[in-house]
Amino acid sequence: MATNTAVQERKNNNIARGIGMMTQVYAERAENAEIWDVEGNRYIDFAAGIAVVNTGHRHPKVIGAVKGQLDRFTHTCHQVVPYENYVKLAERLNALVPGDFEKKTIFVTTGAEAAENAVKIARAATGRSAVIAFSGGFHGRTFMGMALTGKVVPYKKGFGAMPGDVFHVPFPVDLHGVTVADSIAALDKLFKADVDSERVAAIALEPVQGEGGFYEAPKELMIHLRKVCDEHGILLIADEVQTGFARTGKVFCMEHHDVVPDLTCMAKGLGGGFPIAAVTGRADIMDGAAPGGLGGTYGGSPIGIAAAHAVLDVIEQEDLCNRAEQLGARLKQRLAGIQETTPEIADIRGPGFMNAVEFNLPDTATPHPDFANSVKAHALRKGLILLTCGVYGNVIRFLAPITIQDEVFNEALDILEASVADARAELGD
Repeated sequence: MATNTAVQERKNNNIARGIGMMTQVYAERAENAEIWDVEGNRYIDFAAGIAVVNTGHRHPKVIGAVKGQLDRFTHTCHQVVPYENYVKLAERLNALVPGDFEKKTIFVTTGAEAAENAVKIARAATGRSAVIAFSGGFHGRTFMGMALTGKVVPYKKGFGAMPGDVFHVPFPVDLHGVTVADSIAALDKLFKADVDSERVAAIALEPVQGEGGFYEAPKELMIHLRKVCDEHGILLIADEVQTGFARTGKVFCMEHHDVVPDLTCMAKGLGGGFPIAAVTGRADIMDGAAPGGLGGTYGGSPIGIAAAHAVLDVIEQEDLCNRAEQLGARLKQRLAGIQETTPEIADIRGPGFMNAVEFNLPDTATPHPDFANSVKAHALRKGLILLTCGVYGNVIRFLAPITIQDEVFNEALDILEASVADARAELGD
């Protein structure tokens, strides 16, 4: 029988070290919110493949849809021999994405591709080249994705010059002393000092920053960005790759704001474990690129399309938006109780079931990444998979499948509480 240690050694010998790994647990099988490794150990999954299996590992309806598609065809390339299911999924997303206007959609394979294509579409539609993004944001590991991303290590370090005409402004995080007014002032200064607003094609942001630390964009900022975009002919891009598909209590997180983006990027939860991504936006903007300017050999794979249809059905039929609100409320309530005896907890946040806890040194504003990593390590030893994030690495984010069973969820919360206590004991606080 294989062991995690043995497979890890083979990994080290055969896979480039640039592929970072958060655990050394090698999966053998998975079901809903549980994973079993090659040694037979069981884990509760509070990562969901980084918000991919919102509908759980191997949801029967998703697997059934994929098996049905396998019996028909697996690949023709939509640009060569198209298929109706691609068109149907575009119709569904056009109806679901926020905005009371005509929309069109393209399909690609990954979230990074979605971000890249949103920039291409924005540039083609506006005839402008510059793009503004935010510090702490994450938009992928391709070169334009890295350029948009507002974090150097590990995403940009060592890869040389990034594509030009990309600018960053601070993202408002009260906990870190950056207010909405600071962000607005920085944007105004950017227009005065670095880039003419008439040369800006788009402003891109995540409605809740993912890798950056699960900080939600304040409504005041969103409203201001929409106003700025309208005044200067700039397009607003919402990167919903991690926030989409019921994770925040809405199908799309932008539904929480009184603001509608011009372009929406999505991936991860759309495929329920199968690769598919999309950009949906205003029809006239989406048509800005000439035929052949968009697409890709695997874009809108028949397998991913079939899975996505099933995911949308499950979200509706199982009322996962409401379920996300319930689970998030229970998690935050439990964390609030833990906070009473854990002064390292500086903040508990997040809409729906996209939640996070941030750790600082007690009674200070100094990030405490060692505490976050200690909690994660103790939890893993007890059978709970957690993820850290944030510019300082001091945030634990919670991304369990929204379909997680109540008894498994309660077990996970008990492990989490015990792991926080273990971290306090280990670090002598």
